[in-house]
Amino acid sequence: MANSPGAQGAASQSRDPFVMDVRKIREDARKHMSDGPVTQSYGADRETVLKLLNDALATEIVCTLRYKRHYFMAKGINSEAVAAEFAQHAKEEQEHADRIAERIVQLGGEPDFAPDGLRTRAHSEYKEGGNLTDMIRENLVAERIAIDTYREIVRYLGEKDVTTRRLFEEILAVEEEHADDMADLLQGRE
Repeated sequence: MANSPGAQGAASQSRDPFVMDVRKIREDARKHMSDGPVTQSYGADRETVLKLLNDALATEIVCTLRYKRHYFMAKGINSEAVAAEFAQHAKEEQEHADRIAERIVQLGGEPDFAPDGLRTRAHSEYKEGGNLTDMIRENLVAERIAIDTYREIVRYLGEKDVTTRRLFEEILAVEEEHADDMADLLQGRE
């Protein structure tokens, strides 16, 4: 019965029709042009989003620096392969930082690269690690912190800022890969 033409017609009639006021959208587009991509329909609190982005920027910079240090300090058996993994992750973390900084500017903010605030704004910590196993462990912990904090940010953004949410979703996927890589390396050492 549910597949009968009458049932389908009734279901489609009960849905709200798609209506868009193009004239109003055109008028609004001409107002506040200095706001760039932030239009009247932007649903998030821009200041909160900019803070979240700047905190994530600090996180990515701290992660880049930690991975770079670990790349240069990696020593011992199989250290070349692990160091190469650290170098690759450092490169990807720097790419994340760059993308986040670009988004901050798109939203009319200023990326905060000030070194004195990086440590306090970053979600993860800068831990040096005493040996190769400690370095792997510290990177795994940092990735797990990034995963949880970025998931929370994705949840918060929801449909209010889809572009920023997607940016965090893309970065989150890479952070999960990094955590998987570190867990695999740690498993091989313990």
